[in-house]
Amino acid sequence: MTISIVSTKLYIPPARSKIVVRPRLLERLNEGLQGKLTVLSASAGYGKTTLVSAWLSVCGRRAGWLSLDAGDNDPASFLTYLCAACRTIGVNIGEGIFAMLQSPQPPPIESLLTALLNEITSVSEPSILVLDDYHLIDSKPVNEAVAFLIEHLPPQMHLVIATREEPVLPLPRLRVRHQLTELHAADLRFNASETAEFLDQVMGLMLSAEDVMLLETRTEGWIAGLQLAALSLQGRNDTTGFIQSFSGRHKFVLDYLVEEVLQQQSASIQAFLLFTSVLSRMCGPLCDAVMGEESGESTFSSGQRTLEYLEHANLFLIPLDNERRWYRYHHLFADLLRERLSQGLPVAEFHIRASVWYEDNGFELEAFHHAAAAGDIERAARLMEGEGMPLLFRGAVTPVLNWLESVPRKILDSRPSLWVMYASGLLMQGWISSVEQKLQAAEQALHGTVQNERTRDITGHIASIRATLAVSRHQAEPIMAESRRALEYLHPDNLPVRAAAAWSLGYAYQLQGDLSLAETAYAEALSISKRIGHVMITIMATLGLGNIQEVENQLPAAAGSYHRVLEWAGEPPLPAACEAHLGLARIFYEWNEWDQALLHSRQSVQLAQQFEDSDRGVAGEVLLAKLKLARGEVSAAAAILAQAELLARKEHFWAQIPQIAVMQVSALLHQENLDAAAILAEQHGLSLCQAKVYMARGDTSAVLAVLEPMLGQAAVRGRPDERLKGMIFYAAVLYRNGDKSAATQALAEAMTMAQPGGYIRAFVDEGLPVERLLREAQVGGELLDYRRRLLAAFEAENPQHSQLRSANQLPSTSQPLIETLSGRELEILQLIAQGLSNREISERLFLALSTVKGYNRNIFDKLQVSRRTEAVARARRLGLL
Repeated sequence: MTISIVSTKLYIPPARSKIVVRPRLLERLNEGLQGKLTVLSASAGYGKTTLVSAWLSVCGRRAGWLSLDAGDNDPASFLTYLCAACRTIGVNIGEGIFAMLQSPQPPPIESLLTALLNEITSVSEPSILVLDDYHLIDSKPVNEAVAFLIEHLPPQMHLVIATREEPVLPLPRLRVRHQLTELHAADLRFNASETAEFLDQVMGLMLSAEDVMLLETRTEGWIAGLQLAALSLQGRNDTTGFIQSFSGRHKFVLDYLVEEVLQQQSASIQAFLLFTSVLSRMCGPLCDAVMGEESGESTFSSGQRTLEYLEHANLFLIPLDNERRWYRYHHLFADLLRERLSQGLPVAEFHIRASVWYEDNGFELEAFHHAAAAGDIERAARLMEGEGMPLLFRGAVTPVLNWLESVPRKILDSRPSLWVMYASGLLMQGWISSVEQKLQAAEQALHGTVQNERTRDITGHIASIRATLAVSRHQAEPIMAESRRALEYLHPDNLPVRAAAAWSLGYAYQLQGDLSLAETAYAEALSISKRIGHVMITIMATLGLGNIQEVENQLPAAAGSYHRVLEWAGEPPLPAACEAHLGLARIFYEWNEWDQALLHSRQSVQLAQQFEDSDRGVAGEVLLAKLKLARGEVSAAAAILAQAELLARKEHFWAQIPQIAVMQVSALLHQENLDAAAILAEQHGLSLCQAKVYMARGDTSAVLAVLEPMLGQAAVRGRPDERLKGMIFYAAVLYRNGDKSAATQALAEAMTMAQPGGYIRAFVDEGLPVERLLREAQVGGELLDYRRRLLAAFEAENPQHSQLRSANQLPSTSQPLIETLSGRELEILQLIAQGLSNREISERLFLALSTVKGYNRNIFDKLQVSRRTEAVARARRLGLL
């Protein structure tokens, strides 16, 4: 590229020795060369000039550059410098035009431009002409001259305009003709990788990925903001602390924005910017309200027209929708404006105006935000209580809690309902340990007051919250007592809290085993909460119905309930969504979909960690242990269960102890520690576990003595889930005992119960006896297809062994091996017994994963087993371990 510097107006900033290469934007600029015009339109500091100059240094075309200023609104001056810029493209371009411009009566502009275009056409090499700072041009003749130039531009020349405002040029026509390329602030913003490269290579800062991401978020990719922040970071030790506090109030940013942006605007535009800076988002009518137009206090005829002007002028205004109705300011620019507004202007008054407009237009949460910002306690409290539907129950937990934390105790004591809202918000966030303290403060504030409808309603709300606290501890009697007290005291019109009390009463019935009453109570709570938009109770009642659907073996329906909960829980989700993830993990496990089961288990545990004093995390860990145990990772499962038991006992999560014990018995059976398994099963009264211990000992009569009454009790108690699992095991026991006819009948009954829910693992987990029985049993109709699915799952568990199984007898535990194990096979068997996964074994022995799986198949075939756990047990019996 050849550039002659005629004056500073024609100077192209040289490419820096250190500059961020932005391939995505260079590609856009190169693609734009197919058309006539490229426009870069963005506020000050978005790197328009730097980007274009860097592009010109590598694009391989001759280039002319004209940096415009206010003096170029004179057509003669503009044409003079335009010709001078063109001379960097071709040496003799514009010589004749210079002479005509000097004459007493120069020709019309179009004639001069035509002559210039003819001279440009004579230069065959492709070229680029850049008009920088075009926003300084407000002369109609100059705009018309540039429009004429674009219209008649020869194909070998491309025009680039860099501007802070959209130029007054025929851009729509060029768009339709596909002759225009546009880059706006959204395109010019630095993304995460560009930000990291700039801070590292250009500014010499070694920041963590988290700090880079935070700084990009703070500046919204505004390169001037990034550079000012980077300059301020030089020599600092606490970079993270600085970045977290970085805002438009920072001196460098403040000075830059004031000098480059704010002071360039008229007094009326500055006033508009300052007054509307209290808004996190804005539209025309809202701006009118804040400016006080209805009382004649504003010089603006229309807030909407002013917003359109600000967008056209690229004054750090970001549209929030395609209709250009709602906007917001760039964060750093908004910080600057609010800092300036706070210096002596009535900020609270602007917030109140905004609050009134938002309330009048049905935006209660935004109205509350501005009332709280204005310090208007009465207004904020009224809006928070929401005329029968508090904002808390519409999902606005965090803003309400943040405000309540800022309210002086004296104010809270004067309004006991605020204490109750405080407790309710803490409960919804999972901060359970602080809830009772707030409830006692509310009761103390109520003490001595005259009892009326209002105070009775507050008392009922307190009881409802205490019922929910008892739910977290799974205490049926306290839940029922507090729920009934709540329904007695609550005002008939207080539907949100009455819905909560109906839900907690449903949970008490569920704990007591009365699923019919529980389902009725949940349905009532769900009906009310959906009608009034009570998100939290809609979630909790749907979870309750999902749990009942699981108990009734309706897995597809339960999965649908849990998925709806996740939709309602939002993003990031409410902590209560952990229960939906847990339910889905159980269901996907039963459907033999391992990846989904594991994913939902982990998400459940992560969300449960947000709760205080809740056993949901322990429940999630127990399910993770179950997944590992089913994969043969016995040691890992046992370790998880030991940790879960320790936490459950420490935190008094007694409801989880029996569930932990069930899995611990399974782990002990895998390890053939029958004595310990028997003690644990008896200690916790786990009938099915006791039956499995007897089965492992070969005592069939003892198994049946336990199992048959248990199946009857499950039927009487209305527990189809317990009966299903018991029936599958019962079929296996009968088959092992030689009663094939009764076994087939029991299996058919179990399959009939399980088929609608799509159960797989309940059968596969019972191992070889159930598989053999499935192969031999005669079933028809829908059960025939279901049988094929189950057998396919067994074969997928161990494909090679499924083909070799004998249909006549189970392998004898004392039968010697037909073929001995090799040294490598014994080594791998040892690692399997230690609980290592296939991948861990491959890494330990430096073998390919497929090789390890091949060894596993050989080991299973030689031991005549189908699973890792069976292999370990048989190897121990044979003295191989």
